[in-house]
Amino acid sequence: MALNTKPWDAAEVINTPADIAAYLDTYLEDGSPEELLRALNTIARSRGMSALARDTGISREALYKAFSDNGNPTLDTLLRVMKAFGVRLAIAA
Repeated sequence: MALNTKPWDAAEVINTPADIAAYLDTYLEDGSPEELLRALNTIARSRGMSALARDTGISREALYKAFSDNGNPTLDTLLRVMKAFGVRLAIAA
């Protein structure tokens, strides 16, 4: 009997601002910029790109481009997306 599996997608289990904060904190602490972009893309997919575009006032196409493997989101984009996620960036010592 064959075992049926499917790839695990974190976007399916990131549901709350607390989930988002914990997920991003891990990447900010230990990840590379490329890994952080992938994390942001995952969270954006979990929320739905159309809804995120509506909540931020940024087009879906611009969001896809900003959070692609070659993306380089501006600080404005990052802050608007974080606000839409219900989280904020903070600096701690």
